[in-house]
Amino acid sequence: MGYMSVGWIIVIAIVAVAALAAIVAAAVATYRRRRLITTIEQRDKATATYAFILNPSKPGAEDIRAQIVAFFKARDLGSPMFVDTQLDKDGKACALEAMERGADAIVAVGGDGTVRTAASAVAGTDRPFGIIPIGTGNLFARNMGIPLGDIDAALQVAISHGSRKVDMGRMTLLDSDEPKRRHAFLIIAGIGFDAAMIDDTDPALKKNISWLAYFVGGVKNLFTPKYRGTFTICGPDGKEQKSRTTAFRTFMAGNCGQIPGFALMPEASYDDGILDFELIDTTGGIIGWANLFGDVLHQTITRKAEQNPLSTNSSVDQIQGSRAEIRLEKPALAQVDGDILGKTSHIEFTVEHRALCVRVPEPAAPAASATATASAAK
Repeated sequence: MGYMSVGWIIVIAIVAVAALAAIVAAAVATYRRRRLITTIEQRDKATATYAFILNPSKPGAEDIRAQIVAFFKARDLGSPMFVDTQLDKDGKACALEAMERGADAIVAVGGDGTVRTAASAVAGTDRPFGIIPIGTGNLFARNMGIPLGDIDAALQVAISHGSRKVDMGRMTLLDSDEPKRRHAFLIIAGIGFDAAMIDDTDPALKKNISWLAYFVGGVKNLFTPKYRGTFTICGPDGKEQKSRTTAFRTFMAGNCGQIPGFALMPEASYDDGILDFELIDTTGGIIGWANLFGDVLHQTITRKAEQNPLSTNSSVDQIQGSRAEIRLEKPALAQVDGDILGKTSHIEFTVEHRALCVRVPEPAAPAASATATASAAK
């Protein structure tokens, strides 16, 4: 009987210890759950600091500044930070200053130039990057589906949590001794005809008829001499392809291939870690340029990187790769996202995979292409 009593005492003790352990575990779990809820509530109540990189030279810039302040005040989002671009202070310098001042998110207010330079500083930081498009082309905003002509709608996107990781292209002028010889691009960079066309576009005309003004600049360069150079392209598999000396009109590297009304590079994808390279040439004067227009129209309709089978006086060679190096016999103008860099004869194109977190209306599905994105552009 004594042994039975001792056994029961042991059992009761074990049950009591187990019950006490369960009570302590439940208390700890409750404490942790309450602490987590408090943390989430504090996080949700915390206001992120948004820095707006504003190009004050754009028409209506001051009205837009006031609209941004009113937008934040109406939603109790705190006071937005503004860092204005200047002649000697581009979007990159402004974005770096904003981040040094504690900005949690950077928003570019301007055209493709402001977006490009500001994004070059934000890339690789994991800070979200928003866009309020107030330029003429707004090509990157179009490819991302960001609303155009509606500041409040673009602001709502910029402060949302929807985002996409996009690639950042880089063009390096290897024959330049300048410290800032490595230039970012989000859309298309190139040398030759496309840069000359942009350089000859009248800014006043561009303000009046938007991106259509580029066609006027293009007409001025239809009959300029061709360029000659050699190309080394590293494919997605890491293998290099080298060319002999080749004559051409323009060479472009694309991260996004959509422009208003046309697909220059229909298979270009902004998040695949590769660039779409395009080598273009024409012969036969105006006939060749007419054929080239037919080539662009053909791939715009088919959404495929292929040449019009009826073309006889134009060539559009397209290849994908992670890197390209070009050596020219004579210097040619270079451009990145519509900004002229000057003349160069030795260039390298590279890409930083998914380096920029862009605020967008809706997150993209994995491996979504720029072509699919463009269909949602406004």
